[in-house]
Amino acid sequence: MKHNLKITALLLGMFIITQFIGIYVVNYYMPADKVLPFGLDPPQLQTASEYAGLFPWIIFAFVVAILLLFLFTKLKLEFILKAWFFVVICLALTISFIAILPVKAAIIALVIAIPFAIVKMSGKSFLVHNFTELLIYPGIAAVFVPLLNIWTIIALLVLISVYDVWAVWHSGIMQKMAKYQIHTLKVFSGFFVPYFSRKVKEQISRWKKTLSETQLKKKKIKVNVAILGGGDIVFPIITAGVMLKTLGLTPAIFVIAGATVGLAYLFVAAEKRKFYPAMPFITAGILAGILASYLIF
Repeated sequence: MKHNLKITALLLGMFIITQFIGIYVVNYYMPADKVLPFGLDPPQLQTASEYAGLFPWIIFAFVVAILLLFLFTKLKLEFILKAWFFVVICLALTISFIAILPVKAAIIALVIAIPFAIVKMSGKSFLVHNFTELLIYPGIAAVFVPLLNIWTIIALLVLISVYDVWAVWHSGIMQKMAKYQIHTLKVFSGFFVPYFSRKVKEQISRWKKTLSETQLKKKKIKVNVAILGGGDIVFPIITAGVMLKTLGLTPAIFVIAGATVGLAYLFVAAEKRKFYPAMPFITAGILAGILASYLIF
């Protein structure tokens, strides 16, 4: 098991909560009279050919975004990256707040979102970081769900899974990007849970009995970090949202269940201190959920 049972359960719990928040937010924006704020409302697609025609442009947009991210990182343009993340966080939180809070005005939702984004970008509170993560990906999913149907989301999942395998096991780019975000940008796109191992906790307990508070502060303490990338969170929400608009709520829940089982299997089978691409496991669970929903319904 990659992390202890408590941390594994915490990550899975946050994952599941985000998925259901995502379903709620996506469902809120489905009626024609509910539009996304600040001109983000996507085109209304009807036919399979319209979805297929738009799909290459979605792939192109993802490729451009990834290349820009790599370029800005290579050039160490932290200010641009932080500004980019800040804008995305504010917009995504605003979309979710409009759906969840009683006040539906976009400006008010944005005013509420900005302080959360500022605290998140400071990197000083992992509680605020994870709280905002619960709402960011539902907001992002609400933008992409109208642009995809079942066949295009399946194709996107396969492509993302292939990229994830290459980025983690072959090039190592994903690990470098995660370390860069955590240590340099002080903001990570995904769940972030620091914790002490049992041995470290026992060591700290012994130190407390023999060392003064000043001496204790000078000790170097190893902190483990459990992370789950943002892509691993948002793509199941998008898929569940596509199933929701196409077949209804129960098939969407099947997708969430499949994604959760796939992720849980990875956490249990993974070894400590090794990096794994999560999307292939999540995608396998999602596809099983989609197949089960078609067979049953």
